[in-house]
Amino acid sequence: LLGLNQPKLGNGCVLQSTKKLFLSERTGQGRSLALEFIRRNAANGLSVANLVAGLSSILCSLNRQHHHSSWLLLVGFLLDLADGAVARRLNACSALGESLDDFADFTTFGLATALLLQPQGVLSGVLALAYVLAVFARLCFFSSGIPFTYRGLPCPYGSSMVAGTFLLSGGNVALLRVTAGIMTVFMLNQSFYPHDKVLESQLWKKLVYAGGVAAVLFLPATVASIYCLAWSTSYIMFPFAIWSCKAQSPPNAH
Repeated sequence: LLGLNQPKLGNGCVLQSTKKLFLSERTGQGRSLALEFIRRNAANGLSVANLVAGLSSILCSLNRQHHHSSWLLLVGFLLDLADGAVARRLNACSALGESLDDFADFTTFGLATALLLQPQGVLSGVLALAYVLAVFARLCFFSSGIPFTYRGLPCPYGSSMVAGTFLLSGGNVALLRVTAGIMTVFMLNQSFYPHDKVLESQLWKKLVYAGGVAAVLFLPATVASIYCLAWSTSYIMFPFAIWSCKAQSPPNAH
C-alpha cells in the first residue's frame, strides 16, 4: 500500500512545483510590467502634477486666494525643471510627454500666472492677455536651432519671478504688473538662454534645486520667494555665465 501511494505523492509534488513556478513567473512578469510602466510614465506623472498645480492655482485665484496661487506656481516651477530630466534619465522621452509638458506649461505658467495679475480693468486685462500670448509664442517658437539653447526667456522663470514678487511684496498689484510686463518683454525678446538642465549638470546646481524644494515646501513664504527670485534673477541676468549646462559662450544673433 505504501508503494502504491508513493507515485501519487510524487505527482502531487510535481504539480505543486509547477504551479509555484507558474505563479512566480506570472508575478515576475507582473512586476516587470509595473516597473516598465513606471519607467515610461514617471516623467509624464510629473507633467500631470504640474498641470494639476496650475489648475489648482487658477481655482485659488478665482477664489481670491492669491497667496496659495503663488505658492502653487512655485511648485509647478520645480516640477517643470524635473520632468525633462527624469524623462532623459529613464530614456522615456516621447511625443505624448512633450505634449503633456507643453499643455502643463501653458496652463501653469501662462493662464494661472496671468490670473495672478488680478485683471479687473482694460489695461490690466490687456496686460494679462499679452502675458498669456507671450507664453504661447514662447512655447511655439522656443527652438533656436542651436544645441542646448533657447530663444527667449523660458516661461517657468517668468512665472517664478511673478509669483515670488507677489509673495515678497505681500500682494502689491502694481509691482506685480510691472514685473509681469518686464517678463513679457523678456519672453518675446530674441535673446538666447541656455537649457540649464539643473538636475543633469554640476553638483552645485542640483543643490540649488534641492534648496528650492526645501524652501518652497518647508520654509516660510518670504524665504521661499527670496530664494526663487534670486535663482530666477541669476538665470535672467547671467544665463550663460552661470547656468549653461556646459562651458559655452552665448551664440551670436544673426
